[in-house]
Amino acid sequence: MKKSIFVLSFFLSAFSLFAQDVKPLYQLPSKGVAAAEDSDNETDVFLVGSDSGLFKVTSRNTAFPLWTEGRVDQLLQARLPYSDDVDIAASEKLCWVMRTKKGIFFSYDLKTFEERDNGLPFLTIKKYENKTSHLEKQIQELKDLNVNPLNNSEMVTATKDNVYYTNDAGLSWRNIGSTSRNTPGVKACAVATIEGETVVFMAHPIFGLSYIYPNREKAEWNDVDAGFEKMPSLTSPDEISDILPVVRTKADGSIYTEIYISQTYMPRIYKFNWQEKKGELIYAGSEPTDVIDGLTTIDNVLLYSKLEGFGSLDLDSLQSPGSPVQEHDWHEAFAAVPGMINTAWISQARSGFAHGLLLNELWMLYPGTVNTPYAEKANGRKSIYASAYQCSFKEGVAKFKKVIKDRNLNSIVVDMKDDYGLLRYDSHDPYILEKATTSGFAVENLDEFIEGFKKENIYLIARIVTFKDRSLARYDGGKYAIWDSKYNKPWMGIKGYEDKLDEEGNSLGKETTYYDENWVDPYSEEVWEYNVAIAKELIARGFDEIQFDYIRFPTDGLNLYNAKYRWQDKGMDKESALISFLSYARENIDAPIGIDIYGANGWYRSGTRTGQDAEMLSEYVDVIGPMFYPSHFEQTFLNYAPVADRTYRIYYYGSFRNTVLCRNRAIIRPWVQSFYLNVSYDRLYYDSDYIKKQFFGVRDAIDRGYMCWNNVGNYEVTPPDIAPGETFIGTASEASPEFRKPAIGDAMKPLSMPNDADLTILDSILSPTIEPEEPEESTKGQRFLPFLKVQP
Repeated sequence: MKKSIFVLSFFLSAFSLFAQDVKPLYQLPSKGVAAAEDSDNETDVFLVGSDSGLFKVTSRNTAFPLWTEGRVDQLLQARLPYSDDVDIAASEKLCWVMRTKKGIFFSYDLKTFEERDNGLPFLTIKKYENKTSHLEKQIQELKDLNVNPLNNSEMVTATKDNVYYTNDAGLSWRNIGSTSRNTPGVKACAVATIEGETVVFMAHPIFGLSYIYPNREKAEWNDVDAGFEKMPSLTSPDEISDILPVVRTKADGSIYTEIYISQTYMPRIYKFNWQEKKGELIYAGSEPTDVIDGLTTIDNVLLYSKLEGFGSLDLDSLQSPGSPVQEHDWHEAFAAVPGMINTAWISQARSGFAHGLLLNELWMLYPGTVNTPYAEKANGRKSIYASAYQCSFKEGVAKFKKVIKDRNLNSIVVDMKDDYGLLRYDSHDPYILEKATTSGFAVENLDEFIEGFKKENIYLIARIVTFKDRSLARYDGGKYAIWDSKYNKPWMGIKGYEDKLDEEGNSLGKETTYYDENWVDPYSEEVWEYNVAIAKELIARGFDEIQFDYIRFPTDGLNLYNAKYRWQDKGMDKESALISFLSYARENIDAPIGIDIYGANGWYRSGTRTGQDAEMLSEYVDVIGPMFYPSHFEQTFLNYAPVADRTYRIYYYGSFRNTVLCRNRAIIRPWVQSFYLNVSYDRLYYDSDYIKKQFFGVRDAIDRGYMCWNNVGNYEVTPPDIAPGETFIGTASEASPEFRKPAIGDAMKPLSMPNDADLTILDSILSPTIEPEEPEESTKGQRFLPFLKVQP
C-alpha cells in the first residue's frame, strides 16, 4: 500500500550507499548531518502494525501496545497543521496516520489517537446472542490509504466500491466514485500533484488503472490499460497492486512527481508515462507468478515487499542494488509483535539507512504462516466429496473408504444438510428437529459412521448447504423464505418461458419454468442460528471441520428484481449479511470453518452479485474452497500452448491468486474437477491426466490440499494423489523446477519470546508505562514488559 514520501534536503552519493555485491542494499551509514537534520521527525521509535494493533518495539525487541482497538493495516506519516492553542496559528508537525479495521486514525504523539471517518461509509452489522439481536455500525473495509507527497492535507482511501478524497487531512472525506459503478473490487489508490493539479488514481482488478481530477466540475474517471501486461488469452490488464507517487528533482532544482505502479500476481513494475498515458515496464521478475506490493522509496531507490523478503530498484539505473542489510534485525523485531504483521515504521537507528522508512504488506515476508488458529489442523487435507445418498448404505461407506485409501487421500466431505435442506444424519437436538426435515436416506447411526472413519484416520468435513434450503423455506408458511414482492409468495428464480402444447400440438400459451432452487433469507438471524446449531452438533459428535456451501445470495432468475429480503434491517447489505452470519458462526463454532465460493471470486478481487468477497470473508473463516473447474470457465480461458496443460495452469494460478487475494488469512483448498462436462475442452482432454494436472497445479502453487468433486461419487477416473517429489507429467513452463515451489513460498514467521533480562534501562525510560494488575483481554498471554526489571 501507500507510503508518505519525504523530500530530502540531504542527498548522499548513490554509489556510496550500495554494497559492491548485489546482496546488501546499503551499509549502515554513520549518524551525520542527515540524521541530525531528520531528528525532529524521524525518532528512534520502531513501530509495527499487526492484526492485534499498533506496537512500539524497543531496542531489545520488547513489544509495547500503543493502540489495540483492532487490526492495523497500514501506517504512514504526514506533516499537518497542529496547535495546542486554537488562538495561535497552527504550525506543521509530524503526524502518524493509520488505516485500521476501525477506520482512519491520526496521532501526533502515539498516545492519543483521533478517529477521522467523517464521510466514509459504514456497514450495519447484526449481532445475535441469547435469542436477541442488535445492530452495530462498522466502518467498511478500507483497501488503501495514500497522502499527496507535495500536499499532505490531500489523502485518498477506498472501499471495494468507491474512492474517497480529502483535502483537509481527513476531517471530511468525499466520495469520488469508481471507474465501475457495478463491479466492486478496488485494490489501490493514490493522490498526487501533477503539472500543478491534483490527480487521483485507482486500480480495479478487472478494469485496470484509472485517474480523475477530483477538483474539476463534472469530474470523470479515465481508464488506462496501455502498457500493462495481460495474462495470455485475457483481454484486461492483470491486477495492479500499488500506485506510488514519488517526488523527483530535475537538474535545475525544480521538483516534479512521477508515478510508479506494480502488479499483484505478476512480478512487474512500471513507470507511468503521464504525457502518453501508458505504463512503461521498468522491471520484470523471473518467476511466472509473484507479488510486488508495498512500494516505498529510500533516497533514489524503490523498495518493495515481495514473497519472503524485499526487493529494490534504482530509479535511474533500473538495476537492483540488493536487499537491506538490516533485514535480519527487522525480522527479530517483528517476531516480538503478536498477530499477523502488516506494516512498520523502521526507525533511522535500525533501518540501516540515513533515515527511517515505512514498510507495508508485510504478511508477504512469512507466506508459510497461515494466519488462522486452525491452520495446523486444516492444512494438507486431500478429500473426496461423498454422495450423501451412498453414505446411507454400508456398501457406499466402504466404497468411499477404499477410494480414499487407494488414492492416498486423507479426508472426506460429506453432506449433512444437502442441496434441498434435508438433514442427512440423525440429529438429537430438539431445536434442529423442530425446523428440519430428515431425509429418508440419512446416515442411520452418525456416531457409528464417524467412528468408522476415525479408525481409518480420515479427516471428516461436514458440508452444510446454507442459504439454498427448500425445507427451511417452506417452514411455518415461508417465514424464512426470500419473498416474491410481486406475487406475495416465496420467491423462486424464473429460468424461462416455454410453449405449452396440447396433445395435437396446438399452443396453449407460455409456461414458466423455474430453477430447482429455494432460498432462505441470508439476513435472518434465526436462519443463522439453525445452521450454526447443526454445525455445533456435528462437531460435538466428531466431525473435524464445517464447510458452509451456498454461502451467498441467489444469482439466477429473470425475476431476480422481485426478490425481497424481509429480515433485512435498515442499513444492511449483502456484504454485511455475510459478515454478520460468519462472525456469529465464528463465535459459536470451535473448529475449522470453511466456505465454498465461485472460481471467479477466487480469481478476481470482486464479489459481484453474490456477496462472496473472498478478501473480506477470509477474516472470518479458516478454509476457502474456490471452484476452479476448467469446464466452467470460458473454453478460451488460458487455452494457450501447451493446450493439454490448461487444467494445470488454472489451478496453479488460481490457487496462488486466491491465497494472495486473502493475504494468507485462510487456507485455500480448491475443489478439483473430477467429473466430465460436455464442453469442447473436456471432449478433447478429459481423462485421468486432466485431473492429475489439477493436483500438480495446486501442489506447485500452494501445496495445502484440495477436494475432488464428483456429484454421484464416481472416482474411477480420479488418479491417486501425486507422490512427494513426483515430476509433472506435462510440459507447462510454470512447472519447471527452476521456479519457486510452492510458488507462494514457505517462510514462517519467527518465534521470539524475550526474557525479562532483555529489558534494558533505556527501554524502561523510553517506555515508562506501568504494567496493569489485570491485563486487558487483548493483551493476555503476551510478553509485554512495560517496566524495569533489575537483575539480582
